[in-house]
Amino acid sequence: MSSWDIVVMGAGHNGLTAAAYMAKAGKKVLVLERKPHFGGGVSTRELIQPGFWHDEHSNVHIMIQGNPMIREDELGLFSHFGLEYIYPELPHASVWDDGTVMRSWKDLDRTCEEIARFSARDAEAYRAFAQTSMGVLPMFLSGLYSPPFPMGAFVAMMDQSDEGRFLLDVMQRSALDVVNQYFESDILKLHILRMVTENLQMPDELGTGMGAFIMPGIIHSYGCSMPKGGSGQLSKALARALGHFGGELRCNSEVRRVIVQSGKAVGLELTDGETIMARDGVIGAIHPHVLRKFVAETPEPVLRRAERVTPSTFSINLTHLTLRERLRLRVGNQTNAMMTELMDFYTLRDMLLEYDKLRRGEVSSRLIAGGDNTIFDPSRAPEGAGVFYGVNFAPYDLFDGGSAAWDEQKEQHADKALAQYRKFYENLTDDNIMGRLVRSPVDHERDSPASFLKGDIHGCAPFFYQTVGHRPTHDLGSLRVPGIDGLYLVGPFMHPGGGVFGAGRATAIQMMDDMGLAYDKVCGQKIQGSAVQ
Repeated sequence: MSSWDIVVMGAGHNGLTAAAYMAKAGKKVLVLERKPHFGGGVSTRELIQPGFWHDEHSNVHIMIQGNPMIREDELGLFSHFGLEYIYPELPHASVWDDGTVMRSWKDLDRTCEEIARFSARDAEAYRAFAQTSMGVLPMFLSGLYSPPFPMGAFVAMMDQSDEGRFLLDVMQRSALDVVNQYFESDILKLHILRMVTENLQMPDELGTGMGAFIMPGIIHSYGCSMPKGGSGQLSKALARALGHFGGELRCNSEVRRVIVQSGKAVGLELTDGETIMARDGVIGAIHPHVLRKFVAETPEPVLRRAERVTPSTFSINLTHLTLRERLRLRVGNQTNAMMTELMDFYTLRDMLLEYDKLRRGEVSSRLIAGGDNTIFDPSRAPEGAGVFYGVNFAPYDLFDGGSAAWDEQKEQHADKALAQYRKFYENLTDDNIMGRLVRSPVDHERDSPASFLKGDIHGCAPFFYQTVGHRPTHDLGSLRVPGIDGLYLVGPFMHPGGGVFGAGRATAIQMMDDMGLAYDKVCGQKIQGSAVQ
């Protein structure tokens, strides 16, 4: 039996973030990971052939760019631990199969010039829309990386000003409703909506409007980026920080349960029988649907509500390819963006019908995005070669066989998506493809059974009733588990939502507050030692 101040279940980027902050606060921290490698949804590995580095799940890092962990380098990830981000001037582009393009440059003026080619009115409307988005961004972001407000307090606070009431209104609408209110061109609407749905949300689902409103602010304030060397370099930098501050990371260590004594979480028991005790508390990447499995002592009403949490409406069938030569867009590689959407629908109705298929258990080969990561980062493959990351939206439960049918069907759906990709890339030919690996929604769940349930790599749906202090439920929204003192939660299913946010910072703030530690003082501490070479 070993003893630590804090033990952490799960070495995804959120768990590593919380652990690194607590270690910087002077706590003796141990992180346990079930798999042979760490990073969770933020990992980059040689999945097919040596020398070709693929992002297993997350690819582009957007929302984390507003996190003080990044903006203020609170953990020294840039100055000491080797993290480097790539920020292109073209964060987001949509390409249609007839050669039409719509580009969102980081520069707002340039973007408005682009939009004016389709609609002069929309160009001016977009400018005002984006400026409003950028204007509220500081207030909005300030709540994303700290413990969330209780829902009642949040609504009451927002209802005190015109600006707050406006945001509250947007948060409860659908993204489709928002773009229809502001713009006239279907091309612009499609461009915005298709990007928003990367968050695994339908364009017409209530409670998704904030994505449509806030993304222009993010793009024109911070841009979109990926770490040099792959998404997993963020996790590697966090692991270095953890080690530098005295913490420890152990892989191949699967947790069976949280040890609870007298209503307090006091450690973790591994599947091999080893127990690891924690004096101050436990941090767990535990999806609400499996909370009962790991912490059966949780009060029954809390467990029942946790098991009712709504997953995202769809998942992805992900295609990894190794390429002999770098890909070339038919419209020209000057249109390669950090996020490149590939579309062959020209009306909202046509696109919405494709999303409706997902609701009915069908895969739409037309709902795709993807590109060659070596366009921006040649270090990801041997010289001149390419690494393709291809997303195809897909339901977890197929109408013809449910989730159990994915192992049999994932390759044929990947074939249909490949035929669609070829409409946009001139050299995505059989002789250029050296290897392929397809990861279905069920594969995502297998990869992280305590976080990616139902293939939901974003944890749970981003609906209004699962936001702020109600994400994932009102019981768990405080980042703690009621009835179990000293147990804290991290993961994509917690505030502020799925994707790469560095949300473990909020868990660390809550834990420090409960322990009487001054978070601002911890973050202000100068990091000693030399930088990573």
